[in-house]
Amino acid sequence: MTNLLRRPTGTRGKVHAITPEAANWGYVGFDLYRLEAGEELREATGGREAILVLVEGKAEVSAGGQSFGELGLRLDVFEKLPPACVYVPDKSEWQVRATTALTLAVCTAPGQSTHPVQVLGPEGLTLESRGQGTNTRYIHNIAMEGRDVAGSLLVTEVFTPSGHWSSYPPHRHDEDNFPDMTYLEETYYHRLNPAQGFGIQRVFTEDGSLDETMAVSNHDVVLVPKGHHPCGAPYGYEMYYLNVMAGPMRKWRFKNHPDHDWIYQRDLAR
Repeated sequence: MTNLLRRPTGTRGKVHAITPEAANWGYVGFDLYRLEAGEELREATGGREAILVLVEGKAEVSAGGQSFGELGLRLDVFEKLPPACVYVPDKSEWQVRATTALTLAVCTAPGQSTHPVQVLGPEGLTLESRGQGTNTRYIHNIAMEGRDVAGSLLVTEVFTPSGHWSSYPPHRHDEDNFPDMTYLEETYYHRLNPAQGFGIQRVFTEDGSLDETMAVSNHDVVLVPKGHHPCGAPYGYEMYYLNVMAGPMRKWRFKNHPDHDWIYQRDLAR
């Protein structure tokens, strides 16, 4: 049994601290803070770049010697307003002062000193639809490949309606074989609405060497070191997740599971 499901360590302060060493991989880091108004954080990035995502709440943010004032539009993630996000390169530092209750995600990966400090949202982010039928979900493209805003990090957030599937059909990106596929480690930070709900996520390889199905609760994180990784929201509960991906190349190339690719091909033809 691997340790892919990470529960929060509490309800306040730093509730997730997922380093590459803790995840037993080489690229992705993910920290989550739950702060009260007036609480402050200050961190140096060292050799890693970071994207700060204000999942919910407002905060005064500064980074790399620049002050961006108070950022944040949504007080509840399920308002589905675009998130406030800030990119911070390696060899820099950032500071956050919560002005309301704040949930802050800190997404990190090895830095390359190729991009400046910059605000990535909420301006410029719109909610996009993806999929069809009960595979429909809604996405904020914070820092995917089409936005040249980072050296390593790929970050997106997804809202999955009640009774729908997401990251589906099952797909994987665990081989360094561009252009057919890229190796990308990935974390899923989950939220449920109402908060007492649960979701389902399966992480599995085609040869069966890894096959885990997990019930995820509010604020849980799932690690995806390899394999396919679909998730579902039971009837009555919305699911949100924040994805962080990184690997040796900042490109997202994946393969659908051969047994289930027909679903993707059918939808593509419509």
